[in-house]
Amino acid sequence: MKSLRNALTKLLHVLAGVSFIAMVALTCWQVFTRYVLQNPSSWSEELVSYLFAWASLLGASLVTGERGHMNIPILVEKLSPSMQRTLGIFGELVAFAFSLIILVYGGVQITQLAMGQMTSSLGVAVGVFYVVMPLCGVLNMIYTVLNIADICKGTGADATKEGA
Repeated sequence: MKSLRNALTKLLHVLAGVSFIAMVALTCWQVFTRYVLQNPSSWSEELVSYLFAWASLLGASLVTGERGHMNIPILVEKLSPSMQRTLGIFGELVAFAFSLIILVYGGVQITQLAMGQMTSSLGVAVGVFYVVMPLCGVLNMIYTVLNIADICKGTGADATKEGA
């Protein structure tokens, strides 16, 4: 399981990194065409917007894998270890349900709806850019299952931080 987590995390780091580098390059291109060539590139601005959404969702999946999502540790730390485990599993189940319903189911629905629409500058189906929602939903679901397994083994957040 640790090898699966490490492989997914490395893949997400590469995808997020490539997305970030592409955003920087495209933004530089946008500035160059706007101020030097006096002819702004509209397609690069649109693509940067979509890449930003992709990078955000990929980053959210990385956070899920590290169990770095928002929590209130001061309250949980006062509970017994078994109650801490129970709350940890409950939190992961909530994240799993959110990922399944909102990201996977909702993402598939919106992707299918948007396949008939074309982007204004790129001429690509908008649904292509929405594919990241169900993809990250599945990644989040995998990570939550791995997190639950770690919690049950008693390795918890420490093991997930090591794999990142």
